[in-house]
Amino acid sequence: MPPRPYLLMEANHKQLTASPPQVAILPWGATEAHNYHLPYGTDVIEATQLAERAAELAHQRGARVAVLPTIPFGNDEQQLDQACTISFTTATAAAILDDVARSLVRQHIDRLVILNAHGGNQFQPLVRDAQSKHGLLIVVANFYEMVPDAKRKIFELPGDHADELETSLLLHLRPEVVELPQAGPGRRTPFAIKGLVQPGVWTPRPWSKSHPDTGSGDPSRATADKGERYFDAITAALAELFVDLASATKGQLPYV
Repeated sequence: MPPRPYLLMEANHKQLTASPPQVAILPWGATEAHNYHLPYGTDVIEATQLAERAAELAHQRGARVAVLPTIPFGNDEQQLDQACTISFTTATAAAILDDVARSLVRQHIDRLVILNAHGGNQFQPLVRDAQSKHGLLIVVANFYEMVPDAKRKIFELPGDHADELETSLLLHLRPEVVELPQAGPGRRTPFAIKGLVQPGVWTPRPWSKSHPDTGSGDPSRATADKGERYFDAITAALAELFVDLASATKGQLPYV
């Protein structure tokens, strides 16, 4: 196979000069414990493979897109007591995004999608600052919040970390690194301060105390088939987003 022009890690200068990308896609994950059965690189695997497949689908429809190398670290300040967790502070993430945006606009690429796979990454203020400073359109796609109807239809048990959803995805994408028999139950120890448990009130979870096995959600009903169905639903939705952004013209809100 020749180098795929929509993957920057494979594409060469001749390909990109002949067909310059219109939309850049930046997968962004995290490196952290995922219960006892999933790898630390779970979020990196998810972000990378979702981006690559969605870009392939968009490329097949004529969209000129380029998937940038995945950012492997996210904000994991509440997990730093767990072995080998690497955490980016907000200032670090802001600096990285600023430099990516600055580089892209110099090359006349003025549309950027951050494909986020980690709930601890909060990009809204960073995007507002970078977009105002550099004048490009930045879109954040939190994959785990997309296609909620498919999510409800496919998965039986709620969770938000190393749960049925993430375990199913990894069983589909990288089954050789999943050790499901050793998974913990993914139970959450509730906050003792009752006033904190109400809509509109938030504080970070002290992760090791709140989630003794580091998971949040029971993974026991995960299957590769569920993961494949969800992967297909997410990548289809992402591809639609990429195609729409690539075909957008200046003046179409919010691309101004």
